[in-house]
Amino acid sequence: MASGVFDLLHPGHLFFFHEARKLGDELVVVVARDSTALRNGKSLIFNEDTRLQIISELRVVDRAVLGHEGDIYQTVKELKPDIIALGFDQRFDPEEIESRSREIGVNLKVARMPRLPGYTKSSSTIKEKLLEHIEGRF
Repeated sequence: MASGVFDLLHPGHLFFFHEARKLGDELVVVVARDSTALRNGKSLIFNEDTRLQIISELRVVDRAVLGHEGDIYQTVKELKPDIIALGFDQRFDPEEIESRSREIGVNLKVARMPRLPGYTKSSSTIKEKLLEHIEGRF
């Protein structure tokens, strides 16, 4: 299982999905709800349904689902993944995820995925660059 906002899909996301897919037989991607993304300071371009549709269309993804609002462990309880793949920059503590998951009856491992070598962009930096480009034209 992998999760994130995935507002502007870029090569770093694709690398993340491919690396996560190598860890198991099926890759389920949990797309963050709009309310969750906004609560965590994200500025969205696409709504959750659009982001879910885009992720669902990727060949590397076996299944995409929307996360639950508020309680990330509800999704873990429902999906019962063997492994959770974290992006190199996701601010979660792997040990805490493993411990909290055991408390709800899900024994899993957390694996931190590497960054795409040589790739330094993020959705936020891409949005900033687009805004600079647009503002420069007016």
